[in-house]
Amino acid sequence: MTVGILLVSHNNIGTELINTARQMLSCCPLPTKVLSIESKDQPEAIRLELDEDLKGLDQGHGILILTDMFGSTPSNIACAVSDRTDIRVVSGLNLPMLIRVLNYPALSLDELEVKALSGGQEGVVRCHHSGYSSK
Repeated sequence: MTVGILLVSHNNIGTELINTARQMLSCCPLPTKVLSIESKDQPEAIRLELDEDLKGLDQGHGILILTDMFGSTPSNIACAVSDRTDIRVVSGLNLPMLIRVLNYPALSLDELEVKALSGGQEGVVRCHHSGYSSK
C-alpha cells in the first residue's frame, strides 16, 4: 500500500521541507510532489496543475495533501478536492508533521492523516530553560 504525498505551499516552503526530510531520512519512502504557489500565480492555473499532480501521484491508495496554512491560497486550492474519498487534506505543514508521515510508509490514507495531525501538533513545543549557565 502506497499513499502519495502532495505538499502545497507558498513559494518554496514545501520544497525546502521535503529536501530537509529527505536529508534527515536518507531517502523518501513515499511518492511525493511539491506544488509551490507564488503571489503572481493564477488560482485557475494552479488548480489545473494540482489535478495533474494528483494524477501522477495516484497509485490507487489515496493521496495525502499537506498545506502550509489553513485559509490561505494553497489550502483553499487543496480543499477544493477534499470531497474526494481518496484524498485527505491537512493544513499547518511543519517538519515534524512531514517526518512523522514519511516514517510510516505502510499506513493507510486514514492512518497517515492521523499521523500528520499528531506529528504537527506534538512537534510544536515550548523549550523550558534548564537552569544551565555557561558562566
